[in-house]
Amino acid sequence: MSDTAAIYTVAYILISVCLVAPPTEFVSLGLTVQNVLSGYLGSEDLNFIYYHIKRTTATLIFHSLLPLGYYIGLLLLSDKHTNLADCLPWKLDIYWQLSLASCIIIHLAAVTLALYWHRKKWSNHPIARTLKYHAPSGSTWMAMASSINVEFRRIDKFTTGVLGRRIIVTDSWIMKTAAYYVHIAHQQDIHLTLTGTEEHDLSHESYHGVQYLNITVTSINSHVNPFVIRLNATEYSDLKEKLHSPIRMARDVVIKQSLSDRFLDAFKKQVDENDVFVKPPDMELEPCIGCMQVTANVKLVKLCDDLTEGDCVPCYCRPMWCRECMGKWFASRQDQSAPENWMSGKSPCPTCRARFCMLDICKIV
Repeated sequence: MSDTAAIYTVAYILISVCLVAPPTEFVSLGLTVQNVLSGYLGSEDLNFIYYHIKRTTATLIFHSLLPLGYYIGLLLLSDKHTNLADCLPWKLDIYWQLSLASCIIIHLAAVTLALYWHRKKWSNHPIARTLKYHAPSGSTWMAMASSINVEFRRIDKFTTGVLGRRIIVTDSWIMKTAAYYVHIAHQQDIHLTLTGTEEHDLSHESYHGVQYLNITVTSINSHVNPFVIRLNATEYSDLKEKLHSPIRMARDVVIKQSLSDRFLDAFKKQVDENDVFVKPPDMELEPCIGCMQVTANVKLVKLCDDLTEGDCVPCYCRPMWCRECMGKWFASRQDQSAPENWMSGKSPCPTCRARFCMLDICKIV
């Protein structure tokens, strides 16, 4: 193999790997099957299942063309084929002819499989077959697809990862997208086990390193294969809030909490130790305006000093925040370079800007 062919081979392999498993840089530049074929695939938000059925099929066909692309480039770079006439199949050596036949067979096999998947309105596609196993008696996979589509449109779903390699948790489903498949499991049927962690001292996500968690999802449905979801440890608490099943911990697995998570734990403990605010009978509590998921459950009452002393001032706002959202707000108003001073810090009320400290946050009873 000539030096030119060797360089071409290495470059083509690198580009192919980036196309098969796109890194973050390729995704941000739009060099993905999803972006190139966005007109054909449609909207993921409107039709999640059909979008991924078509995405996985298109990805299979596109990837099957990679060997043929390598063959054509190598053929044109060969010293023996100086013009297009020399590249005609019947004029090539037996080695080149066998290589061409192999590339064409790979592509035709992918196209044949895609046509088989497309029969009966995609009923033969692996994603559709998986949904059939989840469908109750008398229902169809399309009914399950419609249910997933509806839940995916909701803004309270949990998602993490890049396009094509994402973890999605809705009210009833947990899903993991891959190049040629989408793993789907019903939340009522699964067991979750935290099987291991990965520590990285350097990461594009954090200057202080990052910890990834590997969680195995096992379904009691025998037709659903187990799969592993991988996520940043800082997203663990958000994932747990969306899951219905507890996550079992394997022995010797330790989760490193983020700085904000550790502060929220200390914040909640301090609020629990503070004096409480007794709600008057005529006071109606509304959902927290921060998350809209939990009823407002804390009230700012100046308790750290006398009403006319100290830096804190009375707050006359009605309760509008939950304890967790108030903790996140309090942390966001502190000096991010000095976390050791957060607990003794001050913060303006998110509504009226009245200054308060940790001792002024009271649970409502």
